[in-house]
Amino acid sequence: MISHPEKVLFPDAGITKGEVAAYYELVASAMVPLIKGRPVTMERYPSGIGGQGFMQKNVVKGFPAWLERIEVPKKGGVVNYPLVNTEQDLLWLANQNTITVHVWPSRVPKLMFPDIVVFDLDPSIDDARMLRKATLDVRDLLAEVGLESLVKTSGSKGYHVVVPLDGKTGFDEAGSFAFHVASVLVQREPEVFTLEFIKVDRGHRIYADIGRNAPGATYAAPYSVRPKPGAPVSAPCSWHEIESGEALPQTFNVRNMAQRLEAVGDLWAGMHKQGKSLKRSMQKLMKEVDPDRLKDLRAASERRFGPRP
Repeated sequence: MISHPEKVLFPDAGITKGEVAAYYELVASAMVPLIKGRPVTMERYPSGIGGQGFMQKNVVKGFPAWLERIEVPKKGGVVNYPLVNTEQDLLWLANQNTITVHVWPSRVPKLMFPDIVVFDLDPSIDDARMLRKATLDVRDLLAEVGLESLVKTSGSKGYHVVVPLDGKTGFDEAGSFAFHVASVLVQREPEVFTLEFIKVDRGHRIYADIGRNAPGATYAAPYSVRPKPGAPVSAPCSWHEIESGEALPQTFNVRNMAQRLEAVGDLWAGMHKQGKSLKRSMQKLMKEVDPDRLKDLRAASERRFGPRP
């Protein structure tokens, strides 16, 4: 039962809480298998996206007993993350005014072994042609080292490129692999890609965000709604749709996804049957890396706001 379904969450389009909940019910059969067992962080907007939103990952008091949780240690305590294992769980999130479901790249019980590597491409300027080329460059480099990849719109400014893993790769290895992929991209096309964390240092380049590949890090789950005007969705798409320009970052939304699913189905169904080890791919990748540049590139990717050198 959705409380206050008439509440408007997206004022620009008049999209209500009830409509968002109905959307999540529509996509549950495709979305839940992709996020089952993954610790969830909820991005909640009790007053709609025009109001103040907040992130919530700890659910302790006032939550239903049937909602499965996983206790994860943190400095000085623990975090009780909710898990979305059923349609009922997903609709409960929607009833909490959750717009976006953010998930770990790993699942219980093997939380320290991600089953995907995520590349989040974040453009600095609105240049669809540049973004499209960069996204295809990521795909092509991964193919060079023997890995198939999947892609989805972010529902925001860019795309997410994902590599399914075999579940035997630790976070250290996955994070190192992502860093080396991004480093080769920057070496090959320094005017297109950057690893600069600080936005002012990126110029017009596309930030290859590899920070999603660490314990506790999250990314917007496939089929999640994003808190942007028109309620865009982070939707799986085909590489042909990227090549042709048919799938822009905010092409799909809560009001056209029913038609899309009817037309193309779940493009990520069975993705984890494709999972591979990164060992051979890493060996190939290392032959492309310029070791003299790695130190500077790592420093750029880890830079944070504060005193500048």
